[in-house]
Parts: sequence; C-alpha cells; structure tokens
Amino acid sequence: MAQVITFTIVMVILYRYAYGPILAMLEARREKIKQSLENAEKVEKELAEAELSRKQILKEANEKANEIIAQASETAQAQVEQKIQNAVSEAERIVSKAKEAGRLETEKMKQDAKAEIGELVVATTARVAGKALNDDDQKRLGEEAKALAMQS
Repeated sequence: MAQVITFTIVMVILYRYAYGPILAMLEARREKIKQSLENAEKVEKELAEAELSRKQILKEANEKANEIIAQASETAQAQVEQKIQNAVSEAERIVSKAKEAGRLETEKMKQDAKAEIGELVVATTARVAGKALNDDDQKRLGEEAKALAMQS
C-alpha cells in the first residue's frame, strides 16, 4: 500500500509539474499549427484571388489594346481615304483648269483666225474690185466675213 501511495504522490507531482506544462506546451503548439494552417489557407485564397484579378486585368488590358489598335486602324484608313479624295479632287481641279485653258486658247485662236480671215477678205475684195476700200466698206466686209465664219 505504501507503494500505491508513493506512486500516487509521484503521479500527482509529475502531472502537476511535468505533464501539465508539457500538455500546455503541446496545446499551445497545436493552436499555433492550427493558426498557421488557417493563415496558409487564407494566403492561398488571397493568392488565388490575386491571380484571378491579374488575369482579369490582363484580359481587360488586351481588350483595351485591341480597341485602341482598331480605332487607330480606322483612323488611319479614314485619313488614307481623305488623302485619296483630296488627291482626286486636286487632279479633277487641274484637269478642269487645263480644259478651261484649252477652251480659252481655242477661242482665242478662233478669234484670231476670224480676224485674219476678215482682213484677207477685205484685201482680196479690194484687189478683185480694183479699188481701195474706205473704212466703212472694210468694216462692213469684215463683219460679213465674221458672220460667215461663225455660221460654219
């Protein structure tokens, strides 16, 4: 019986001074491990959310870049078309001026030819008639020659 009492006293002392602190230390370690695991899970969730956020941001940035490229392409195409239209307009203006200049030159040549024809008619009539024509006769013959030239 003394052995049972001694064993009980040793057990109480060991439990109070040895097992108690060891069990408390083990419990504290369990809590730390539990908190570490919770923190690790939390960090993993945050990392996964950050990865999703990064992917979303990259996707939006790519979409925005594609939109900007499309807008730039449209703007460039519009500018090219505008330049082409300007060049066509300028070419048409130049052709129109050239036609007008040709028309004016033709008119001038016709007028010069009419004047020369009138002078030739007056000179020929004077020779055929055998007399010198006065100013009124020359004027009348010139007008008649011009009228005949206009009809043809």
